[in-house]
Amino acid sequence: MNANREVTIVEVGPRDGLQNEANLIDTAVKMQWIQQLKKAGFKEMELTSFVSPKWVPQMKDASEIVQICQSNDSRDLVLVPNEKGVNRALEEGCTHLAFFVGVSNGFNEKNINKTTAESMSALSPLIRSLKASGIYIRACISTAFYCPYEGKIHSDDVLRLCEQFVSLGVDDLSVADTIGMANPEEVYHLFSKLHTNFQKDTLLTAHFHDTRGMAVANVYAALQAGITRFDSSAGGLGGCPFAPGATGNVATEDIVFMLQSMGIQTNIDLPILYEALDYISPYLSRPIQSKTYQLYKLGTKQKSI
Repeated sequence: MNANREVTIVEVGPRDGLQNEANLIDTAVKMQWIQQLKKAGFKEMELTSFVSPKWVPQMKDASEIVQICQSNDSRDLVLVPNEKGVNRALEEGCTHLAFFVGVSNGFNEKNINKTTAESMSALSPLIRSLKASGIYIRACISTAFYCPYEGKIHSDDVLRLCEQFVSLGVDDLSVADTIGMANPEEVYHLFSKLHTNFQKDTLLTAHFHDTRGMAVANVYAALQAGITRFDSSAGGLGGCPFAPGATGNVATEDIVFMLQSMGIQTNIDLPILYEALDYISPYLSRPIQSKTYQLYKLGTKQKSI
């Protein structure tokens, strides 16, 4: 098996996981959940996003979240879709920013009303300026495999967009199967190319959704391609409001369990992660369905009988 013995998990539950949650989660609850996740060992996390509350009301408390939850001993990421979002984030002292751009024009236009080329034209000078100021930049590449509006995406288009970001000096490329349609063969093919082309220039992170139940298998395929960083959401929470059919992210606990059972170190404490899920679960609009959490709950019930 071609696999590194240690991987990094980037927890995206507080942002990507909650952004499409039907129940409006209280700010204090979010803050407590973030602290519990950090206690479980996560050193990189998406805290929130500085987007219009008109479009993503769940993120309207971004300023309050970062004021309390940012810390010097972790990489706390915030999503900033445009210059206005950047300015708000910088005012709050944020130093780790994430930008999203879709490979497909159809997705990009639905998401931010710009084509991919128009987005890059607007973002390029902004990213150069931020990098010159020492800001950590994550580039999130959406619809890297399939688009809900345009269908299958060619890998060459993904590589070209990634190359543009790398030329701007970004620190991390998070490449996403936004609607969860990719299979392990496609994942291995694309991430092998990305690893070959960009591993020396930037961090590479794989981001999978579990729409068709293949996210864990896709994590394994990306691992085989040399990827050692994975986005995931505690409880498998998530879904993109601009991508029809995009269900939850791959569940953090499921991939941590798989990796640790393979002898691969994640530095995540599963029992504490389960406790964090116990905490957030009552506030959610639907039950947590991840396999390992369900087994944990079953074991807890059996112990109490």
